[in-house]
Amino acid sequence: MQQTSALLPFDFNKKKFSITYSVPSSPFALEIQNLGKCQCLGNHKWSDPEKINGWMISAETATFMKAGGLGMIASELPEAFNRKYLSQDESLTVITPMYLGDTKKKKAHFDGKTYFGAENKSADLQKLCDITVPFMNENQEFVDYSVTVYKGTCENTPYIFMSNERFFNIDPHNDNPPAQDGCYILNKYGINEVERFAFFSKAVYEFVKYSIKTHTQPSTIIANDWHSGALSGLMKYLPISLVSKNLMSEEDADKIRSIPIIHIAHHLGYQGWDYPNTARILNSLYELQTNFVFKNAKTIKNSNKRTVNTLIVHDCYNQASCNFHLADRVVTVSKNYLEEVSKELELGYDFRDILKIRKDHRTFFGIINGYDKKLISPNEQKVKAINDFFGNTNFKMFDEKSMDNKKHNKSEFIKLISKISTDEEYKQKLIPLIDTYKFEDISKDVKNFAKTPIICATSRLVEQKGYDIGAQAILNWIKKHTDENIEFPIFLLGGAGSVELFKMLTKLKDKVAKINKEAAKRIYVFHGYKDQFAYAMQLASDFYMMPCRFEPCGLTQMEAMAKGALPIATSTGGLVDSIDDKIDGFRTEVFFSNSRHVYGNNTTARRLQNNENAFSETLDESLQTFYDMPNFITAMQRRAMEKDFSWDTAGGSLEKYHTLFHRGHP
Repeated sequence: MQQTSALLPFDFNKKKFSITYSVPSSPFALEIQNLGKCQCLGNHKWSDPEKINGWMISAETATFMKAGGLGMIASELPEAFNRKYLSQDESLTVITPMYLGDTKKKKAHFDGKTYFGAENKSADLQKLCDITVPFMNENQEFVDYSVTVYKGTCENTPYIFMSNERFFNIDPHNDNPPAQDGCYILNKYGINEVERFAFFSKAVYEFVKYSIKTHTQPSTIIANDWHSGALSGLMKYLPISLVSKNLMSEEDADKIRSIPIIHIAHHLGYQGWDYPNTARILNSLYELQTNFVFKNAKTIKNSNKRTVNTLIVHDCYNQASCNFHLADRVVTVSKNYLEEVSKELELGYDFRDILKIRKDHRTFFGIINGYDKKLISPNEQKVKAINDFFGNTNFKMFDEKSMDNKKHNKSEFIKLISKISTDEEYKQKLIPLIDTYKFEDISKDVKNFAKTPIICATSRLVEQKGYDIGAQAILNWIKKHTDENIEFPIFLLGGAGSVELFKMLTKLKDKVAKINKEAAKRIYVFHGYKDQFAYAMQLASDFYMMPCRFEPCGLTQMEAMAKGALPIATSTGGLVDSIDDKIDGFRTEVFFSNSRHVYGNNTTARRLQNNENAFSETLDESLQTFYDMPNFITAMQRRAMEKDFSWDTAGGSLEKYHTLFHRGHP
């Protein structure tokens, strides 16, 4: 029978309340109250393990279930680490849910022996154990949910899968929002993403308890973004509280608490909020210790009145919060993004002050994401697969030593896009899930392929990517150059995501049509994503547009550069760290948050005033360089292709992580 007084009332956050901290009545309460301060300041000495046996905890992996860049790092960092250090008896193991079901876009199943993930990869598995995870259901009742743990190997990397039908099923609910897919889906049991990943964190905690009994505990835990944000509270607070009630031995508690947790923060705009279920999730995580932990979960002193308790932000459960306050180290995915989020309220959100404190005390670092270059550079096998997929294309290989085939691919893509425009049966056969808007045949209109710039943008259609900024810049450019006798650019704009942003892009095409019909014919707007379609675009494109409002690291610019498509980007986050302006891409001279400029000098900021003007100027500069200095553009493309963001380059990101795991700093 649960003791209800030990739980938070169901509606505790649904009425006006304030949090005050009384003088601790026990050394255990005092320890919990001081923990946020100690962790942010790095007061605990980092224990250098003899050998790294790390666990990467991630709800996404590029290997089995991917939605974005955080899935890439979850797979590629461990794979690169194991390639380099496994022979030295050091390894990283990926721990992830076993998703099962069919969203109509993502599908995964397990036949009892082999797990077939949603990304066309599979792994033979063996059952490791069963664990029990107590968690509240929708009726506020505790249920002991069974989680079956499997182990397997993929790409020379150990994987541990956690299986539970209720929480990790991905069959969609009737009320699932259309933008939610994959592991973010509202599933048929009514489980949303925040509850799913809170359960995942609790399951990992229970597995840690199992591991210390079997002497297989990790040397390090890497918590990949907000999805595993509850881990620090479970592993730092909960053992203290259990020891205080004689429910856990001090020896076991010390083993759990001594495992360093490194939290990797990707987009700070995504944190895992759930206001209606705040009490239920907290009670699920901490059970009979919830009230005691909550009343003592004090943050380090900071100026944000919304962050006084590590378990919530203001009055709402926030999955990222615990790790930002309590992880031993926080890492974000580029040095420039570290500077932005620790200085700017509009980029660091509620955690700006906490991250500033951490940066000043060297418990917060920026390490740019790596990328396996052989996976993103043009290669014979991939180009052949593209030609086989489209059936009537003849895309050719090229590299930084010979760019001639890059120009050939431009003409090939114009033929392809024109065929898609005129042959509905062909379009439906190859890209049926991509909606197109007024695609037109321009195969006979383009007189000189070499002098026709192709510019693509295939990121997700979300506000962050700044498609509206890019659309205004295109409109400004057309108005400025409409009377010139030039080969107008071909713009390829779209991706999966917001229908409203897709409609905004269709309006851009219509607006341009009123100014110059020939220019409008060369604007291709689409909704949806197909890997082969995006790959073919980049094989042909001269430029890749990234007018982002923020971009922690960015991977698409790395993919584009590897294929000789020069980024045209705002100067934010990892775009500053990865693109050298006018060397291997073009960046804005300044960058603005909503209220003030955060990059560039004051004089230029006053002149340009906002990101639309800054990006318009940069788009104009890049196109003018293309028309006036083609050899300079070719040289830039070569330099872009030569750039190597691979994890295992000398002095690169992998070495920085390896040093961090051992020493507590990169």
